Amino acid sequence: MSFSKWRGISTSAIEEADVCILGIPFDGAASVGKGAALAPEAVRKCTEVLPPVNSTGKRFPNIRIYDRGDVEFSLDWPKFYQTVEREALELLQSGKFCIFIGGDHSVTIPLSNAFAKYQKGKKIGFIHFDSHPDLCDEYEGSKWSHACPLRRVLDAHIAPRDLAQVGIRSYESEEIDLFDNYPELLVIKAHDIFLNGYQKAIDKLDVKFKDYDAIYITLDIDVLDPAYAPGTGTPEAGGLSSRELMEIINQLFDKLPIAAMDIVEIAPPLDTVNQITSWVGAKIIYEVLANLQP
Repeated sequence: MSFSKWRGISTSAIEEADVCILGIPFDGAASVGKGAALAPEAVRKCTEVLPPVNSTGKRFPNIRIYDRGDVEFSLDWPKFYQTVEREALELLQSGKFCIFIGGDHSVTIPLSNAFAKYQKGKKIGFIHFDSHPDLCDEYEGSKWSHACPLRRVLDAHIAPRDLAQVGIRSYESEEIDLFDNYPELLVIKAHDIFLNGYQKAIDKLDVKFKDYDAIYITLDIDVLDPAYAPGTGTPEAGGLSSRELMEIINQLFDKLPIAAMDIVEIAPPLDTVNQITSWVGAKIIYEVLANLQP
């Protein structure tokens, strides 16, 4: 038996949809392992066999997904980013919940531009799941490196107090300096979650963002320990388990006004066993879909 992508819950009409999907097949800003450009299609492939049920048995058969497909790739980097921003903004303006599948983490730069334009005038915050802060001003000679997206978000759209980072465990020296200079930037390290548990992390995020109008989640799959997500360009030991991440995501959707998200840095060519990183990406998306069930 074979199924189509988004098994039984897809629609070709955006007006019928609850959720919009857009793939950004780009890994030109990755500094170590490549392959994230292949993630959107790999994650979609996993959904062919996943019924519309999350990991706790919550069904979401009434959710409808409009999959826009992938942004057309261009070797002209500025042109490509402009296209990503434009297509993302069009989907956001539909009023549907949007999930963007990267791609390396640099794609969050144009995606954040689109989100900020759509939410103009509102109090917005960003929750960033990652092993790295991605706060470098420049890396390997580029301000658009995948080590820089959250720095660009701070430069353009929010203050440090509007950002929280979860799962951090690898640092450039300038990022530690930035943390020291801006203590209002909430950093929940992987070490903190190991010592204190994931519930305390959720509680801190709830307190921080409870009066915000809209929250954007940017989720780098390397927030997970490589044991759970080996197929990523810059794996870092000592990360979260997939179960911990699912629990955090589920409670955040219950407590906070999450308005859109991206999931990035899944690199299928680097997956060592049975594409398990693509599978965990798909399962995280399904947790999100269950929370959006009307």
